[in-house]
Amino acid sequence: MEEGTGPLPSEPPPLPYSLHTRKKAIAIFWTIFVVDTLGQPLILYWVLWYCTDLSHNLVFSIVTACLGGVSVFEYFFRLHNLFRKNSRARPLNARKSWLDFFHINFTIVWLILAVELIVGTVPAEPYVRLVAMVLPTVMFYFGIVHLSLDILRMASFKAPFRISSTPKGSVMPTALYALIEDVVAVDGGGGQIYRYALRTRYLSSPYFRRMLFEMNCFWSGGSIIFAAAITVVIFTVSEPVAFTLGWTLPFAWAGVWTLITIPWVQSDLRREKEAWAENRGQGGILWVDDISAPTARTRFASVQERFMPWGGRDKQSAASSPSVNGSDGPSHCPDAANGVTNNVSQNVENMPDGVDGDHKEKTEETGDLEAK
Repeated sequence: MEEGTGPLPSEPPPLPYSLHTRKKAIAIFWTIFVVDTLGQPLILYWVLWYCTDLSHNLVFSIVTACLGGVSVFEYFFRLHNLFRKNSRARPLNARKSWLDFFHINFTIVWLILAVELIVGTVPAEPYVRLVAMVLPTVMFYFGIVHLSLDILRMASFKAPFRISSTPKGSVMPTALYALIEDVVAVDGGGGQIYRYALRTRYLSSPYFRRMLFEMNCFWSGGSIIFAAAITVVIFTVSEPVAFTLGWTLPFAWAGVWTLITIPWVQSDLRREKEAWAENRGQGGILWVDDISAPTARTRFASVQERFMPWGGRDKQSAASSPSVNGSDGPSHCPDAANGVTNNVSQNVENMPDGVDGDHKEKTEETGDLEAK
């Protein structure tokens, strides 16, 4: 079957990864992470500051020395997974020495935090408020980077360098796509089979791309706004309260945003599946990241129209079919080199070198299930 000429499936390409089978591991990781990043610095600060005769400088030296053990372990664990020989986690078609986009940002933000903590704890009387800014700094950094990436995307900029599995010169991917790809592939153990499946889903479903774009704006925009609000609080209240709030409020914000996100994503995934079943809202060119492709109404668009009916997106509701011809068709798509087609068996044959035979067998099984 030639690229772009086969019948459209009735469902979006599947993602071979389930959180339900990993609930225990996820719960253990986040429990340890919260204890390490939230409980430990607060307990050490209050106990050592008010219950001992240690100097303030020594108190914060101890607090910062014990900080981030889980994050440090995670950093080197990811580095090992990306650099090891025959790695199944590195980005598709990337060199062995190439880090994924999340790890690059992980490295930069750690360098920023290291400078922040050193400057804050070196004086005899530490800058308590500066040390309290660790988590808001992380919020500022990732919020600005992710929002900037999507602004560049909407301005039709091309990727100036490889962004995980998105090659240099391709349409700038939405930042949340790169984040999900990297975290699930490396930290979640999804490997290159997940990177490949996610890329197939991303390129084939305009609805999926729209959902990720809206979700990225929700998280990155919220991160910047609340980081700014927390910063104001930190430099307004007393130092003990500032330190406590600086480490607790980011977790409170993340918890609220997560509770909003879960039903939102579940609803959008159902809507995407319904749109595919009805062959509705799958406009644009097959297997091309077309930022102007029409889609069915997302949950966000529906809620927006309920409160602001004058700002409806007509093109989202218009029924459409993907274009398989034209000068910008799949044969001219920069991602065609990655072997993404609408033929499952052909996808298996074209699967990247980094994906081994076992992974190809799993994809073949997925294709068999879809056929059934």
